[in-house]
Amino acid sequence: MRLRAFHVAALLLACLSVNSTLAANAIVRDAGTIQLGNMTYRLDGIDAPALDQLCIDEHAEVWTCGVEARDRLTKLIAGKQVHCDDIGVDPTYKKRRLGVCKIEDDPTNLSQLLVSQGYALNLEASATGRFRPDEAAARDDRQGLWKGCFVAPREFRLGKKDGTLLGGSCPPDRDKQIRDALFPDDRIMPAGCNIKGKYAARARMTGNIGIYHLQACRSYPGLTNPDRWFCSEDDAQAAGFRRAYNCRAGAKAK
Repeated sequence: MRLRAFHVAALLLACLSVNSTLAANAIVRDAGTIQLGNMTYRLDGIDAPALDQLCIDEHAEVWTCGVEARDRLTKLIAGKQVHCDDIGVDPTYKKRRLGVCKIEDDPTNLSQLLVSQGYALNLEASATGRFRPDEAAARDDRQGLWKGCFVAPREFRLGKKDGTLLGGSCPPDRDKQIRDALFPDDRIMPAGCNIKGKYAARARMTGNIGIYHLQACRSYPGLTNPDRWFCSEDDAQAAGFRRAYNCRAGAKAK
C-alpha cells in the first residue's frame, strides 16, 4: 500500500508540473515571451512585437516599439514573482510552451494587461478572442502602439512590407515613406542582439522562412543589411530561421 501511495503521489506531482509553473522570478525575453527557470512561455492569446520591430509615433518619428513593449512588460512584472498555467506546446515552436501568466496576487493576466495598454494585439487566431474589448479601448485611446502607425507583429515577423497599416497616425499620402521607415535597409540592432537574420526562399526546404548568421559564420561580415536581429539562437529558431550552413562547428552566439 505504501508503494502504491508513493506512485500515486509521484503521478500527481508530475501532472502538476506539466499544467502549472509555480511562482518564480521571470526573465523577459520580449514583449510576448518570458522565461521561468528552464521553461520558456509565449503569452497566450496575444500578438506582441518582436524585439527588433520598429513603429512610427504620433510625431511621425521612428521608435523602437519592440524594445519599449518588452520594457513595459518588465515594468509590469517589476521584480515580482510570476505564475504561469501551462496550456500546452507552442504550435509555432515546439521547444516553448503557451502560458496564461499572472503576477503574484494580481488576478489580471499579463496578456490582457499588455493589450489594454496598447503594447500587444488580440490574437485573431485565438479561440475566444477574449481581449478584443481591451484592444478596442487601447485603439480608441491611442495607447502604446496605437498612438502612431505600425504593422501587426505577425506581419512584421513574416517581412510583409505590404501589410495593413494600423494606428491613429497613418496618413494615406505617406504610405511609401511609412513602409520604408518600418522596414528600413539599415535596421537598428537592439542592444545585445547581434545575430543577423535574412529571409531566404531556400530556407523553405527545411520548413523555415529565413537563415540566421552568428558572428562565427563566414557569411556574417558580408551581410550588411539583415532583415532581422536576434538575441539568441533560440529566439531566431522560434521566429522560423535556421542557422547558416557556413558557420563553423561548435559556433555559439556571443
